[in-house]
Amino acid sequence: MRDHDNATARATIAPSGGLAAAALGVLAFSFTIPATAFALRGFGSYTIGLGRAAVAAVLAVVALRLMRSPRPRGRQWPSLAVVAGGVVFGFPVLSTLALGHGASASHAAVVIGLLPVTTSVFAVVRVGERPSWLFWAASVAGAGCVVAFTLRNGPGRLSVADLFLLGALVTAGLGYAEGGRLARNMPGGAVVSWALILAAPVTVPVTAVLLVAEPPRWSAQAVAGLAYLAAVSMFFGFFAWYSGLARAGVARASQVQLAQPLLTLVWSWLLLGDHAGMSTVTAAAGVLVCVMLAQRARVSRDMTPSSAARRTVSQGVLSRRGAADG
Repeated sequence: MRDHDNATARATIAPSGGLAAAALGVLAFSFTIPATAFALRGFGSYTIGLGRAAVAAVLAVVALRLMRSPRPRGRQWPSLAVVAGGVVFGFPVLSTLALGHGASASHAAVVIGLLPVTTSVFAVVRVGERPSWLFWAASVAGAGCVVAFTLRNGPGRLSVADLFLLGALVTAGLGYAEGGRLARNMPGGAVVSWALILAAPVTVPVTAVLLVAEPPRWSAQAVAGLAYLAAVSMFFGFFAWYSGLARAGVARASQVQLAQPLLTLVWSWLLLGDHAGMSTVTAAAGVLVCVMLAQRARVSRDMTPSSAARRTVSQGVLSRRGAADG
């Protein structure tokens, strides 16, 4: 209980440290879509989606030994399963399939731009908060911008690639929110490491089979893309991201994600030559405005004295439950 109180006090005194950690995580994740596009030049979609988790699981074993991280206890295991479902299986596989089915990197960046809102929605569900009507209105407006964009840039309906992107958006938001909640009581690096190890009995053997079923075409670009996805997008990026969510709070830290779609558009242009048209830029700007409104409404509510008191009580209850589970 005392360790939890100390951690909460540190987050209150120096939230800028948490925001800096979150920003580092967002920078790492902003290269994920371009790196996936590079990896697809030599590897199959499923090999990339699961293979990067299989490689990262090896790094996780080494990291846990170096950190001497204790085993998760009690209800932490189901939460880790949720994290694995979202960030180990859901987002990697679905986003790769979206690009493999024709979605451009800039198109994917616009859709994934709603990630701060989905992360906040799942945080609301898990903590039991009641955001203002402005939060929900802005969230719905942002979703409307994404749907309008995908319909305008497609055959007049949601394509298979768009459905994969929407699935990636939802699963990533769930994995981010649950991981941020877990990171209150264990290091961010331990959260993603245990999630990877929990998924390893599936990812490692299936990846071995996929390398035979989807024979790779080895090239420097493909290997570099997959290496980045495994080492940074799937592993080290989460050290900073989950630490930022835990130290600055999910609502406040997720505001940093506002920069991710814009950064991804820039990297896609510089690395892939993927020029964003006016409709893409307009849609990205519309999503950005909606997300900013949603995040401001949520953070403003979180900072009220009554909300702060409720959160403190809630965290105390969670801490005592965690101690009882241990």
